[in-house]
Amino acid sequence: MFSSSKRAFSLCYFTTTTKTTTISSIVIIFLTLISYGYGQATYHYETKEFEVPLDHFNFVLNTSFKLRYLINDSYVDKQNVKSPLFFYTGNEGDIETFAKNTGFMWELAQSYRACVVFAEHRYYGKSLPFGNMTFNATQPLNYGYLSVEQVLEDFADLIQDLQEKNKYGPVIAFGGSYGGMLSAWFRMKYPHLVYGALAASAPVRQFDGLTSCDIFSRITTSIFANSFKDGTCSANIRKSWDLFKQLSASDEGKKKLNEAFVFCDAIKVEDDLNKFMDYLEDVYANLAMANYPYANDFLSPLPPYPVRQFCSYLQTLETGDKLLDAMKQAINVYFNFTGAAKCLDYKSAFDPNSIGGDAWEIQTCNQMVMPMCSTPETMFRVKEWNFKEYTENCMKKFHVKPKLNDITLRYGGKNVRDISNIIFSNGLLDPWSGGGVLQTDNEAIHIIIIPEGAHHLDLRASNPNDPRSVIQARQREKNIIGKWIEEYRW
Repeated sequence: MFSSSKRAFSLCYFTTTTKTTTISSIVIIFLTLISYGYGQATYHYETKEFEVPLDHFNFVLNTSFKLRYLINDSYVDKQNVKSPLFFYTGNEGDIETFAKNTGFMWELAQSYRACVVFAEHRYYGKSLPFGNMTFNATQPLNYGYLSVEQVLEDFADLIQDLQEKNKYGPVIAFGGSYGGMLSAWFRMKYPHLVYGALAASAPVRQFDGLTSCDIFSRITTSIFANSFKDGTCSANIRKSWDLFKQLSASDEGKKKLNEAFVFCDAIKVEDDLNKFMDYLEDVYANLAMANYPYANDFLSPLPPYPVRQFCSYLQTLETGDKLLDAMKQAINVYFNFTGAAKCLDYKSAFDPNSIGGDAWEIQTCNQMVMPMCSTPETMFRVKEWNFKEYTENCMKKFHVKPKLNDITLRYGGKNVRDISNIIFSNGLLDPWSGGGVLQTDNEAIHIIIIPEGAHHLDLRASNPNDPRSVIQARQREKNIIGKWIEEYRW
């Protein structure tokens, strides 16, 4: 799950010891999740810490920090030394968020008697190398240890330690969105440690020269255009940008805009308006990603098929006050579905403590450079991809210079001919599917297309409202993973 689609894509202990394995006081957490339609599902796990080098590639620097991970080995057949290890490659956020929203992995673990591990990504959640100084703007060198390569080394060290202590069988990596990218790259780089990977909604081709920069905005527009009557929803959104600009140009218009949306911070200057419109573009992306067939609170408390609910207020083409009122009601679906919000906090999209926060922006300013643009044919504001301007913004904010083709150089881009045992699943209702692996002639790679699937829906827990295509996708994924486990054993 990416924290922000349209922008440049949230207390640990710091030590100066050599690398040793340390485990925090074991805290058993009984995590109760609401699986809509199924009642309550309870996932049990222990929270542990593992000491990793600050810099895996420096043989002189001996500083280290503690990486958090969650583990449940209650499903393991204690008499079977070949029980598999299901390893979730943590995303851009607190690892417990992903443990709550990856029910399919828990279901598979019970079926295959696997140990379950959710590993937190360095610089996220509580795995902060420099504690509360990790993102201090006056010490930009602290950011220098945040990279895909460093986190994959963290995961490799953790797996090696778990294997030495427990002698598990095959390690299967799981991940969704950025976590799915990490799972795929983990299998590519460490095939001796990771036997297979399920990379759900993993846009490994969302990079320069591989995928058109407007693919995300085009797919999102299509989702809104086709969700409720032909095109009226996306057409109204496209018209709303000029309406908001027009209203903000006068004091009377600002008053009308502020009263309609009940902003927590009133729009007073142009920068406020731009922040509001940036927020809206994030909202549209998040609605599309979390367009699940049941109520959920993954990104925000949302009803079933939230895009359809959003677009139900935009069934006819509107202008002026009628368009303003329709947009207000539609946007309420995202920010105030429960009715608990007192005001609309459009600045929340820029909160460094939100999912992703500063760490994700830093990653998109070093190597995770995914070009984004939008054309007049989409429902978004027209934006060109300008790498020079992008670089200047990164340098200004973080003193980091982006490497445009770093990921492509390291992990191969479109070339998947020489890799094996990876499942790439993509839902056609997911805006990120445009950057996914949708076809290949490599028989060792499995492509699963889910016509009715939003962002990594197949990784979520089974639900009575799941569409047929995601049920079939999960069954196929289960069979493939079962085959991997059997191959490994023999």
